[in-house]
Parts: sequence; C-alpha cells; structure tokens
Amino acid sequence: MAETDQTTAAPVVKIKKYANRRLYNTATSSYVTLENLCQMVKDGQDFVVEDAKTGEDITRGVLTQIIFEEESKGGQQLLPIGFLRRLISFYGDSLQTLVPSYLEVSMASFQRNQEQMRQYMAEAFGEMFPFRSIEEMGRQNMAMFQRAMTMFNPFVAGMTEGGADKAAGDKAAPGEKPEVDTLKKQMEELRKQVEALARNKG
Repeated sequence: MAETDQTTAAPVVKIKKYANRRLYNTATSSYVTLENLCQMVKDGQDFVVEDAKTGEDITRGVLTQIIFEEESKGGQQLLPIGFLRRLISFYGDSLQTLVPSYLEVSMASFQRNQEQMRQYMAEAFGEMFPFRSIEEMGRQNMAMFQRAMTMFNPFVAGMTEGGADKAAGDKAAPGEKPEVDTLKKQMEELRKQVEALARNKG
C-alpha cells in the first residue's frame, strides 16, 4: 500500500528488499527489478526501499546500485572519471557536509532548465548553438547556489564572497569569480565537442 508524503501530497511507494535480494512493490503486490525502479524514477514516482527484516531505510544504497548498473551498460555514462575522483576526494574532507547540498541544488537547477538545454543542443547541429545563453544560465545557477548556501551556512557566504575568491584571484579574470572562470572553460570544452560532432555528422 502506498504512503503519502505530507509535504507534497505525492504517493510514496514502499519497496521491500528481502534477504534473497528480491524487491517487492507493496503498492502493486508484485516483485520488481532494479530496472523497474529506474523507470519509476524517470516517471517521477517516488519510493522508499526498506529492509524486509529490519525495516531499515536502504533507499540510498539501492539508488546507488541503480546508478552503478546504468553506468555499467557501456552506453553514454553520466559520471566522468574526473568528477568521480573529485567526489571521492571530498569524503572525510571538512567540506564534506556541503557537497550534498551543492549537488542537489545544482541538479535541481539543471533539471528546471532541461527543456531549454535540449533546445540549445538541437540548435547546435544547425550551427545556431547559443553559447552565451548557456554561459549566462550557468552564471544564474551559480548565483542561485550561493544564495542557497547563505541560508544553509552564513560562513559559506563569507568564503564565496571573500576568502575563497581572494585565494583564487590570481587564476580568475579581474571582476570575475573563479567559478565563472571554470564554467567558461567547461563551455569551451563543450563547444569543441559539439563542433567535433557536427564535423562527424557532416
């Protein structure tokens, strides 16, 4: 039987995981696979996974397993090696507690802009790719993240506005934040990739 999230009034399906690793959907009274759960995520269906014996919430582990399965299929991987290395390096770091909030805010922002991003990518193959628009979107996303971090921890705001920027000031252009400088480099890499794809297509 489905539960209800009081904050969103959206049904939350309870999945039970048994010792034999089988997953049971209590809403449909049927066994499901990781692939089924992956599709539920894509469909916007929220769920929690509990250990059938102990009742422990193991949703995080199951979602991580889904990502591992998707990354192992040999198609288009979403997690670059560089990103994984940087992510691993934050475990045990003093900034570890800030990373989840940063990733969540960044991904939520990207998701809100996904339709516009799809349009930009489609136009890229017509030699109409608006790099300036995407760069501006990146600036807005970074500004939004900094505002969110201010609410989470005022000390972080001081770092982003002063200490951190000052430490990286020599690497950034005058008047620009180092995050924007990094974003520019990423956009340049994206531009090169799109141009390469366009050449291959032609």
